[in-house]
Amino acid sequence: MQIINKDSYFDLMGKRHLALIFSGMLLLVALGAIIVRGLNFGIDFTGGTLVEVGYPQAVALSEVREALSQDGFGDTVVQHFGTSRDVLVRLAPREDMASAVLSDRAFNVMQGIDAGADLRRVEFVGPQVGDELTEDGGMAMLYALIGILIYVGLRFEYRFAVGSVIALVHDVLVTIGFFALFQVEFDLPVLAAVLAVIGYSLNDTIVVFDRIRENFRKIRKDDSIDIINISINQTLSRTLITSGTTLLVLIALFLFGGEIIHGFALALIVGVVIGTYSSIYVASSSVISMGVSRADMMPVKKEDGEPDEMP
Repeated sequence: MQIINKDSYFDLMGKRHLALIFSGMLLLVALGAIIVRGLNFGIDFTGGTLVEVGYPQAVALSEVREALSQDGFGDTVVQHFGTSRDVLVRLAPREDMASAVLSDRAFNVMQGIDAGADLRRVEFVGPQVGDELTEDGGMAMLYALIGILIYVGLRFEYRFAVGSVIALVHDVLVTIGFFALFQVEFDLPVLAAVLAVIGYSLNDTIVVFDRIRENFRKIRKDDSIDIINISINQTLSRTLITSGTTLLVLIALFLFGGEIIHGFALALIVGVVIGTYSSIYVASSSVISMGVSRADMMPVKKEDGEPDEMP
């Protein structure tokens, strides 16, 4: 029985040592950026004031930013919200000024640019809420990884569970490290995107693992590395097509979705790219390193002689 077309066969696992070096470098850069530079937390985590102002005509962000800077708002984040006439301003908290006074003062400055400016929205986020969101967000990612470890361990075999969690931790650290390295604002939508990356990467890894388990039971002559290589090649087109179509949508969101979802779309773009890579190299290479063999994948016979389909 021919397992795969040799003309389209790639020796992916033969390059796993180079991939290990590449992943190690990525993780070092990511961890270094997180430790040294830290994350540029948005108002959702740090607390502060958000002011949305609508202008009767298009206004340049540089003009708004300069006016606010001259009035003492030098650390303010200014961006368009939807159209070039709508401006969103994020103000850091100040100990010497109440949030309501801070927002009124900022709006007065922005109204000085155009008297027809309209105050659309004001939101206040206290530092206590920000601390709670930081803690809850970290715990959400931890619970997700623990749940995945349990699920994959029950569904497949414990070495596959460990391999999948290693790949997911790799994806999360690289994605967060990207935001720390380039100081892109990290807010709640970005956190949601990181959690979505966990789900996306796991789905791809499960597909590969399922084919690996199936081939371990079907193929008799090849060793573990050959079987895993064949399995990845058989699922490679599905992986690339799924990732490619997903990236097309995310790039469209990033380019045309507006400033408000740039961080969300960017986190998913980075996560999908690195998740596709990790499902091919990191997860499968981890399983090889832990010494999985054909004997581990064979169904366990019950006492009545019927084979158990697990693992």
